Amino acid sequence: MAGRADSTVLAGARVVLPTGTVENGRVIVEGTRIAGSTTEDARTVDLSGHWVVPGFVDIHNHGGGGASFATGTAEDVLTGVRAHREHGTTTVVASTVTGEMDFLARQAGLLSELVEQGELAGIHFEGPFISPCRKGAHSEELLRDPDPAEVRKLLDAARGSARMVTLATELPCGIESVRLLAEHGVIAAVGHTDATYEQTVEAIDAGATVATHLYNAMPAIGHRAPGPIAALLEDERVTVELINDGTHLHPAALELAYHHAGAGRVALITDAMDAAGAGDGFYELGPLAVEVRGGVARLVEGGSIAGSTLTLDTAFRRAVTIDRIPVEDVVRSISANPARLLGLDDRVGSLDPGKDADLVVLDADFVLKGVMRQGEWIVKPAAV
Repeated sequence: MAGRADSTVLAGARVVLPTGTVENGRVIVEGTRIAGSTTEDARTVDLSGHWVVPGFVDIHNHGGGGASFATGTAEDVLTGVRAHREHGTTTVVASTVTGEMDFLARQAGLLSELVEQGELAGIHFEGPFISPCRKGAHSEELLRDPDPAEVRKLLDAARGSARMVTLATELPCGIESVRLLAEHGVIAAVGHTDATYEQTVEAIDAGATVATHLYNAMPAIGHRAPGPIAALLEDERVTVELINDGTHLHPAALELAYHHAGAGRVALITDAMDAAGAGDGFYELGPLAVEVRGGVARLVEGGSIAGSTLTLDTAFRRAVTIDRIPVEDVVRSISANPARLLGLDDRVGSLDPGKDADLVVLDADFVLKGVMRQGEWIVKPAAV
């Protein structure tokens, strides 16, 4: 930690603002906030040859640094949060995995305390209300239908910190649960689903607004049975999550999503598990054993992909350098859009004056060189 920058001008970089990229731009930091002006004695940091972009916002993340958000202690969760902050994710939602309802409720209580302390931005329940046909790395014997009473139990346990619930909305009571979530201001996300096109349209009309890791754990597009992917891509009310790690998606699938949904409806996520930032080896995802080899996480039994080891700085660099997505569009997808979904866009997601001083410094090759959160350097650039 380099300490708080009470009055600092970051100068000379390409600064990505909501209105576009400013060459030789300036970002002024006063205390914990971005300011519109500063005093004459402010320190100037020369970041020529770099980019300054808003801090990343991850709405789907199960852990990192060898620690789990889904099953870990409070200290474990903080370890994972710190690991992702070092890779530019200044705002993170903690995602659970399928488990016994009582355990999920207890974990929600633990996570909600960290939300109240400002360490997390909320809780995302991924499972147990998902389809056995599309369970992915979830324990089938613990899956259940989305009974609104049980969905409400998790919301109550989260004490106002629940931000999103992933549902297979075609299951019994799925539509009723979508309506319940919408009424409580919680995102209903369609995912781990075997729904038809028509069933997905019904879920969106009922209030579902996010596609959980689009393409993964759902039927592929068919020319006679377009399935959920087509319904989710075509509807302006839906934001689609994408895992851009080179394993979960072919580049053409990413391009298709950007083309049809547009940059304003894409949220780049990690879907990270414990191994993100921790290396290859054996891990657990909920009750299931996972082996990470070559950076790819798979279940020991069956070989299904089990989350990712992705960090958002890697997703950003890949989107720009490999997928050739414009930098401004990547910033929308990795910062502004997820901040808006969480209802936090008055505080984070862009470099506007008055917002939290959350930002990432990248070099000309889009390699992370600095991270600031609320005016404090998490990763200190060489120029500081």
